[in-house]
Amino acid sequence: MHNIQKIIELFNISNTELNFIILSLLSLTIILIFYLYFFRSLFFYKETNGKFNSGVSVIVCARNEYSNLKKNLHSLLSQSYENYEVIVVNDKSTDKSKEYLKELSGKYNKLQIVNIDDHIDSREGKKFALTLGIKTAKYEHILLTDADCTPRSNNWINEMCNSFDSNDIILGFGAYKKNGGLLNKFIRFDTFNVALYYFSFSIKNLTYMGVGRNLAYKKSIFFDNKGFAKHMHIASGDDDLFIQEVASNKNINIKLNKLSHTTSESIDKWKDWLFQKRRHISTSSHYKLKFKILLSILPFFTYLYFFSIIFLIILKAKFVIILSLILPKIIFSYVINYKIMRKLDCYDLYFLHPIYEILYLLLQCIFMINNIVDKPKKWKR
Repeated sequence: MHNIQKIIELFNISNTELNFIILSLLSLTIILIFYLYFFRSLFFYKETNGKFNSGVSVIVCARNEYSNLKKNLHSLLSQSYENYEVIVVNDKSTDKSKEYLKELSGKYNKLQIVNIDDHIDSREGKKFALTLGIKTAKYEHILLTDADCTPRSNNWINEMCNSFDSNDIILGFGAYKKNGGLLNKFIRFDTFNVALYYFSFSIKNLTYMGVGRNLAYKKSIFFDNKGFAKHMHIASGDDDLFIQEVASNKNINIKLNKLSHTTSESIDKWKDWLFQKRRHISTSSHYKLKFKILLSILPFFTYLYFFSIIFLIILKAKFVIILSLILPKIIFSYVINYKIMRKLDCYDLYFLHPIYEILYLLLQCIFMINNIVDKPKKWKR
């Protein structure tokens, strides 16, 4: 106590300033512990590969995706993997998808098509289509992607599935292509941030989601869980609510290798991306309580940390005090994210990522407030 009094006198700190310094130090400590416990594990993670070479069923659900199917389907059908099929579930498309798929099926014997007719009553989202695709699959091992996704290599199936001999669920990374503009950077930073969490948590045996753009699991797991029955009424959740249900006591692997990535074109309008993010965040209200708590720790204390720093600036606290509170966070962030951003091929975001983080936190806050006031009721705009 005497030492604290000496520091107060030395720096001429008011009681109000001291309170905010204590708050920022407490928040910073928890932030750094979180980094060290969760994100450090991803920093040092080394992939394990097996010798799996059994059959794989790649499943794509598509509704009015003619242009994407024409652009991306060939890359799925020309993989170097020997024993696989590609199942495209044409979900009530009104464009030229059906005709194009029929034409393509005559050229590729690996292509299987499932058409869902207009009169079939199904809910929003792709759970019904995905269920039909999994039922159609002739192989036990399922690999999921979307119509707008392109594998980073013709060795994608092998890179994603080579550890299926010892694992039941495999989480991959679905990246977005690099384009110019701030929105593209935001989308890619958001994608990185989401992956940072779900990969790091999975390493700590706290798997809570994957991404449907690049996700693999055994067919038997799907049916043992009765598919999406528990949340069929929710449009989303096929890659997070489902994974939370089946991840317990299962052998799970993650894939970071660039050759295992898929890439998609990013949304080019802010209003469409903001709507998509609000929809994704609304799904998190259905997460298990432990994941709600764990996923809120870092954002909550980061908000407190920045809140206290801002008030210290307003109170005109000494520059050396503010700098000593900011530097540890910046240094930790740059050290931890260096290797991870390289692994996930978004290193171009590295140098400005602290700025993206601050803006991202502001947007997240706006999303949460908007969802409380007016939760998205539609699957698409």
